Amino acid sequence: MTSPHTVRWGILATGWIAQKFTKDLMVDPSTRNVSDVKHTVVAAASSSSVDRAKKFLEECECPSSAASYGSYEELVEDKNVDIIYVATPHSHHYQNVMLCLNAGKNVLCEKSFTVNAAQAKKLVERAKAKKLFLMEAVWTRYFPVSIEIRKIIESGALGSLHRVIADLSFCKDVEKEWSLDHRMVNLDLAGGALLDLGIYSLTWVFQTLYHTLPPAQRSPPTVLSSMTKYPATGADEMTSILLTFPRAPHNPNPAHGIALTNFRVATDVGGKGISKPAIRIQGTKGEIQVDGSVRPTTWRVIWAEEGKGVEEHKGETPGHGMFWEADEAGRCLRDGKQQSEGLGWEESIVIMETMDQVRKQNGLIYPEKIETVEYPVSL
Repeated sequence: MTSPHTVRWGILATGWIAQKFTKDLMVDPSTRNVSDVKHTVVAAASSSSVDRAKKFLEECECPSSAASYGSYEELVEDKNVDIIYVATPHSHHYQNVMLCLNAGKNVLCEKSFTVNAAQAKKLVERAKAKKLFLMEAVWTRYFPVSIEIRKIIESGALGSLHRVIADLSFCKDVEKEWSLDHRMVNLDLAGGALLDLGIYSLTWVFQTLYHTLPPAQRSPPTVLSSMTKYPATGADEMTSILLTFPRAPHNPNPAHGIALTNFRVATDVGGKGISKPAIRIQGTKGEIQVDGSVRPTTWRVIWAEEGKGVEEHKGETPGHGMFWEADEAGRCLRDGKQQSEGLGWEESIVIMETMDQVRKQNGLIYPEKIETVEYPVSL
């Protein structure tokens, strides 16, 4: 039997999402029936101190040989690193990813990819020029549930797709729970519902109505949107988006995608698991419902044909679920690919352009230092 391809990771930033991802890298691949790739962490960097990086590696139970760095500049020069996972806030993605690419490192960058489409295009240009792998870390796309749903749509079993409704909203007492400098409402960190939560709603709309079409048939949607801003900072706290796609899977006519996000009300009220579904994918032959938009495991198909009834599905995840995107990145590196077929550069850019239009329609502007395509800029 062929030995699995080993991917050597460097972790850039040591916050909550970096910890979730790194702990998943340490999960035995066989627990998810994967045998062709495996992962190890060889280095991590914190912008605050080398001690923070050391503590992070210990907490994530990484190999004792893993290097600790107190700066990102040191990490990108580590010759043992195959690929760097960038886990900083959206505001810093452009500067951090450009640092990695310029140093000749492959990159998996957290979503949202950048602050705007212009930055995303610059990163793609750099990756192309340097012949490096670059991928937006939209982990939900690589869950078995997402892959299976896309296959059903592509097969035509759901008929002509006409509408997808997707929501990711939290019920927060924003004034009490978040300070004005909290990343969720801080414009200096590209805070707000759109880039942090809305990307999930848009992910479901795009992976069902756009990605399931042959590439030659894909066209960007027209955008209508409405936004309510948090008065204390100006970040968006509620955003609703109506997208009209020129055509959809097995449907030559326009289809609608509705993407919703909100800080004040919840998709799952009280976290009780009874307010469902979060996602509705509607075709002429039936509807797919998914109960969670972030970490999907429970879903169903409701068939329109009399007598076919409802097919219930429930999957298990042997960790948090971020290892599936890592597996995809590892396979791409092994096979010499520069981008993932699950989410290519073109689609990441179209989604960023969509969010740009939403922001423009509602007058949401971030500080110039995080909107710029200049590099380097100190943040």
